[in-house]
Amino acid sequence: MTLLRDEGLTAEELAIWRMLQRAQVRITRHLEAELLVAHDLPLAPYEVLMQLAEAPERRLRMNDLADRVLLSRSGLTRLIDRLQRDGLVSREACADDARGLFAVLTDHGAARLAEATPTYLRGVRTQFLDLLGAGELSRIRSMVAKLDISGAP
Repeated sequence: MTLLRDEGLTAEELAIWRMLQRAQVRITRHLEAELLVAHDLPLAPYEVLMQLAEAPERRLRMNDLADRVLLSRSGLTRLIDRLQRDGLVSREACADDARGLFAVLTDHGAARLAEATPTYLRGVRTQFLDLLGAGELSRIRSMVAKLDISGAP
């Protein structure tokens, strides 16, 4: 196909790229479905609650949280609005920045996260980790680290 050659991709390179995309989408859809069925909690809110739980004092600046969960600022604002209505998070003003806001995990949010985490971890294990051997996981970590420009560990 000339389109592939014209853009500098071989058929194999394009196939590998598409496999990577399909794997990510398949795993994400599975995790989302399991969280919804078992806990009525979509994946994006779960990720927000998890990031807040892992943060010092269970709080993050909204901009930092948006970066960590890969949402736009406006998308995160809408999600935090819903989570706040459900009592899972609260917002607090930043003392050193009048325009800044923190998202803060509430006790109710922490409890909801604790209920859903075994389902999430089981899904990660069955849909990803159990399908790979220890050597494969090490190689994947090395390969993905080259692609992760965020510098996350």
